[in-house]
Amino acid sequence: MTSKRFLIGNAAGFSGDRVDAALPVVRTLISRGLPSALFFEVLGERTVALAQMARNADADKGFEPMLDRLLAPVLGLCLEHGIPIIGNFGGANPQGAARRIAALAKELGLRPVKVGIVEGDDVRGLPLETYPVFEADAGIDTHGGDIIAANAYLDAQPIVAALRGGADVVVTGRTGDPSLALAPLIWHFGWSAEDWDKLAVGAVAGHLLECGAQLAGGVFFDPGYKDIPDPANIGFPIAEVEADGGLVVTKADDTGGRVSVASVTEQLLYEVHDPSRYVTPDVTVDMTAITLEEIAPDRVRVDGIAGQPRPEDLKVTISHDGGWLGEGEVSVAGPNCRARAMAMADALRERLRIRQLAVRSRIDLIGMGAVHDNDAGDLTRAHAGPEPVEVRVRIAAAGPHQEDVDQAAREALAMLCCGPAGTGGARWHTTRRVATRSCLVPRRDVPAQARFLEEQA
Repeated sequence: MTSKRFLIGNAAGFSGDRVDAALPVVRTLISRGLPSALFFEVLGERTVALAQMARNADADKGFEPMLDRLLAPVLGLCLEHGIPIIGNFGGANPQGAARRIAALAKELGLRPVKVGIVEGDDVRGLPLETYPVFEADAGIDTHGGDIIAANAYLDAQPIVAALRGGADVVVTGRTGDPSLALAPLIWHFGWSAEDWDKLAVGAVAGHLLECGAQLAGGVFFDPGYKDIPDPANIGFPIAEVEADGGLVVTKADDTGGRVSVASVTEQLLYEVHDPSRYVTPDVTVDMTAITLEEIAPDRVRVDGIAGQPRPEDLKVTISHDGGWLGEGEVSVAGPNCRARAMAMADALRERLRIRQLAVRSRIDLIGMGAVHDNDAGDLTRAHAGPEPVEVRVRIAAAGPHQEDVDQAAREALAMLCCGPAGTGGARWHTTRRVATRSCLVPRRDVPAQARFLEEQA
């Protein structure tokens, strides 16, 4: 008999998240004794493009580089207790990630793992220039840069198919973030693909969980204003979902942070442009009637979720070569450091003019308005606050030619001998730059499917 309650735990909110977050979540799922699933969300807007660049350099790469560290602590427990794992750690190479997971299980002395692979998000073969740009009317503009990656945000259905086929782990590339959590709910409860209200509940559950620690206080706490306990050990989130659409969010047991109405409210509105039409690949969510109630410490009930039909189009993120980005920094410390830092900034601007480097540049005084200032530095020049004890001068340069960008960044290094007194700690770095555009593609043009690792042999 199918349980009327299902638990979903999240163990990562981006590539680079804490690798020790999953174990408390899995232990909590096991202790509750209910059917459950675990998901990892590790793909940012540009992450797939960076993965594609890595795969272009080495065909065996292109998936989440921290895959072993993320999965090793919990893979055995999940296999033992029948907790399927879902993750978009496939990046640009889901098959490569699947092979690595199978090998990892063997290295850990575990039973053979059945790995499902979701394919179809890579749409570089489509005539992308013919589709409307997302939230615009013009054609796609790549600014002359070659397309590196183009990936559609897939819906939950291929993941559902893999779970129905008995997958222990499902590896995806680009998938709608909420779809990673919605899929096991559809699989477990047998929800219809057109039961919009229930699908909306699953999408909201995924939306609340997808950013990991944010639900329990990450990117939320502000000492003295919004305090949370033990911020060094913020717990990762868990959703308790009922077959009829009931939803309670909480966090892993014996962890820090706090799940409250305030923290859930902030995450609910995170990256939402229109609360009446939050569009996901599976369902359009109406959040306008949602109510939140703290029913116990670290337990918030979410009610009033409504769903509307899914969109006919899928969002596609197109990443292309954006040239080069260079950064150079040097510290200025001690009495009168503000004046010395401003003199250095002026000298850097003049050096770029003298050398006639083909770059766009910005110079900031970190600690004196770098976040809020404009490119001209007007806020910093008008600064009338107390004299700082140290300032970090930063130059950023972007352009199509690596040599020009690198030389601009190196001008900061030269300030160790050519700049004012009291400088040190210089560094510079130059890297490829990825630019992105998005368009809308009819879902009929994106045939996604699920396979299993043994079918790839």
